[in-house]
Amino acid sequence: MTHPTVPTTGTADAPGLRFDVVAGLTAAAVVLPKAMAYATVAGLPVEVGLYTAFIPMVIYALLGTSRVLSVSSTTTLAILAGTQLGLSVPDGDPGKLITATATLTALVGAMLLAARLLRLGFVANFISTPVLTGFKAGIGLVILLDQLPKLLGIHITKQSFFLDVVSVAQHLPQTSMIVLAVAAATFAVLIGMERLWPHSPAPLVAVAGGIAAAWLLGLEAMGVSLVGLIPQGLPSITLPDVSLIESLAPAALGIALMSFTETIAAGRAFARPTDPPINANRELVATGMANIGGAVLGAMPGGGGTSQTAVVRNAGGQSQKASLVTGGAALATMLLLAPILGLLPNATLAAIVIVYSVGLIQPAEFRAIRSVRTMEFRWALIACLGVLLFGTLKGIVIAIVVSMIGLASQTAHPRISVIGRKRGADVLRPLSPEHPDDETFEGLLILRPEGRLFFVNAQNVSDQIAALITKYQPRVMALDMSRVPDLEYSALQAMIEGEKRLTERGIVVWLVGLNPGVLEMVRHAGLADRLGRERMLFNARAAIERYKEMQAAAGPAPVA
Repeated sequence: MTHPTVPTTGTADAPGLRFDVVAGLTAAAVVLPKAMAYATVAGLPVEVGLYTAFIPMVIYALLGTSRVLSVSSTTTLAILAGTQLGLSVPDGDPGKLITATATLTALVGAMLLAARLLRLGFVANFISTPVLTGFKAGIGLVILLDQLPKLLGIHITKQSFFLDVVSVAQHLPQTSMIVLAVAAATFAVLIGMERLWPHSPAPLVAVAGGIAAAWLLGLEAMGVSLVGLIPQGLPSITLPDVSLIESLAPAALGIALMSFTETIAAGRAFARPTDPPINANRELVATGMANIGGAVLGAMPGGGGTSQTAVVRNAGGQSQKASLVTGGAALATMLLLAPILGLLPNATLAAIVIVYSVGLIQPAEFRAIRSVRTMEFRWALIACLGVLLFGTLKGIVIAIVVSMIGLASQTAHPRISVIGRKRGADVLRPLSPEHPDDETFEGLLILRPEGRLFFVNAQNVSDQIAALITKYQPRVMALDMSRVPDLEYSALQAMIEGEKRLTERGIVVWLVGLNPGVLEMVRHAGLADRLGRERMLFNARAAIERYKEMQAAAGPAPVA
């Protein structure tokens, strides 16, 4: 779907405003039905979805750094919130549920603001892409299974993912054909319109069709459950319950992390080269205030959504005026259309949830990860299984832990290369089977570690160096530090001790290519004084020349 080129400055010029109004209304047609569906995912009344598409949308529009990011709830946030709310309010009491929701959302907002005060914007990068792929796939599978009974018109007692799969299979003979027909019709509308008219208001058409069918055909009398009464008008003010803070805080931390991660990812994905850069710390303020403002009206936790932002961008949205229009549409819906929405079949909402959640499961991404790195493919599988086996809240902890273990695994085993010179050229490179003719110099061993050296990998680096020295038996070992950006105290002490041991064995140690920060550490520790200028060289080429001069003074040295 193409649109005329318009200015991207976000100014209030008439053409830009016209595109923002169109984009905002188009987004509303997609966002509002999805927001109501996400509320059901969280086990909340559908009107909570409207509240989430109202205040958080407006507050982010005023404070955020992205020109087109659309902020309400997302599939991931809905399932995370629903899991915790189910634990906090096991009896499902509506009053307690709304209070718990407001408390959870306020906590999420407060944590995002606290992260801004601590300048923790970089935390958005803590979950690796493969782990996030696995985590979202697990979330997608949980949502599909959660909505499946609503599509079939059956009821099961929820236990765990795999037990629920068995329970659904056992209840299949009880499937209501009329409920299944409603769901199938909704799927046909959503999938058909999306293929024929990408980013169309298909959810709005599906909702309107479901309401019309319920009214004209009397679906409720046929056994099709409906959404039921939706309060008309503005929501009442809801204050958080301080007594719930302790029990909700761990879940709020995980939800805050996912909210910020999704917000940053969506904002960056749809930023144009001419747009201002996405400021991570400013985004913490915007999403934090959006959640705190939403909590007052009983909204569920919110964040930036990729699919709804795509609608805004593809509909020609140029600025956050589009989100203000979408928020206005949510307000109008609450004031005028709430009674009509009560006729919406739950099977229609379930179908909308599934269509817009199945995208979380990306087999192609798993295949792409596996084709590049088998280890990271395993991380993705572990994150996915963590969600399925232990639940979404524990699953996010598992996802973070797996990311940290992956990072520690990579940094704990830095590469250490033996450096040779391309024969007939002034090119230094790691020795490898692909270049068997590269030359080395008898008695000189040049080793090049790569990456930051610190307490996690100091012993591993020492062990690798010791093994290479045993293998090559050099007279001089030149440690090329040009690829080491930082040297932590533990690693520095290991280097000092290693130099002493090698000196005692009659092996001379040279330090080569020290970066400024590393050089400063070496000087402060007194190692520079111990080595002297003659054993601290500018680069590996200088080390080769120094060694050749030494050999020439002592007699000819054969080339290996």
